[in-house]
This record gives sequence, structure tokens and C-alpha cells, in this order.
Amino acid sequence: MNTQFRKGVLEICVLALISKKDMYGYEIVQNISKVIDVNEGTIYPILRRLTKDEYFETYILESNEGPARKYYKITPAGRGNLDKLMKEWKEFVGAVNIILNEY
Repeated sequence: MNTQFRKGVLEICVLALISKKDMYGYEIVQNISKVIDVNEGTIYPILRRLTKDEYFETYILESNEGPARKYYKITPAGRGNLDKLMKEWKEFVGAVNIILNEY
């Protein structure tokens, strides 16, 4: 997939995943990697930025499979941002489809 396409959609993908359930970083990477080729070095900066912007809260949970994990939980501001981005995404895809279908 084109790098510019991928960069443009990763934020909305991260928000959408965490809106469904709280997740830890590696779990987010694994879920996105099932459909988009990404690595941890791409996702963690997005998580840090979205947390700084108060779209996520974090908490630590002990794990039976190793060290404690930092989980990300979406905030009301994060849900509002996701709703806005989803609306913009649908409008953008619809506009691009019009152009592509006329081509």
C-alpha cells in the first residue's frame, strides 16, 4: 500500500480500534497489521500524540505473560474526534469514488 495512503488513515484506525475496547500498544499494532502493513515504530508515536491531545487515557495492568502493559482507553474527546474523522473520511472516499467512476 502506498505510504502516503497508509499515513493518512492510521490515526482513524487507531481511534476506531480503541473505541471498541481498551488495548495495549502491541495489540493495536497486531490488529492493524492484519490488514495494513505497519510496525511499532509507526503506531507508538500516534498513540503518544493522541494521548497528549487527551483523546486517550492510559492505565497499567499486570500481565500473566510478561511485564505489565499500558492500556489505552478512548475519552469523550477521542470519541468526538473519531466521529469527526469518520464523517470526513466518508465524504472524502465518496468524492474520490465519484472522480474514479467518471474516469
